[in-house]
Amino acid sequence: MSEEPIPLSPRSRFRMAMILAMAADTLQIVVFPLFAAGAFSPAADVLDLAVAAVLVNLLGWHWEFLPTFLAELVPGADLVPFWTLAVTNVYRKWKRTMATSDEIREHHAALREPEASK
Repeated sequence: MSEEPIPLSPRSRFRMAMILAMAADTLQIVVFPLFAAGAFSPAADVLDLAVAAVLVNLLGWHWEFLPTFLAELVPGADLVPFWTLAVTNVYRKWKRTMATSDEIREHHAALREPEASK
């Protein structure tokens, strides 16, 4: 029996990334402000570092993750759901890229059809 991991589809990766981003943002917005402002900040920083690492592992490197990580380090700015916004933006760009590549593929197939019918 092979121990290789099962490859995930891009949609599954985005779904997992969105769930992680929403959970991290919810945790930072709801739970972390209940504690003293400076006392619990290292936990928020560790969470941000872990979320960034997992998102890069799931989706690959995207420039949206760098300003998001830096913004999350600013006290008070973590009350904005930056991780969710970043994953949403990466997904939006991926969908646009996929739609464009599908259009190109269809265009090339349409150009080849008259030759195939001869």
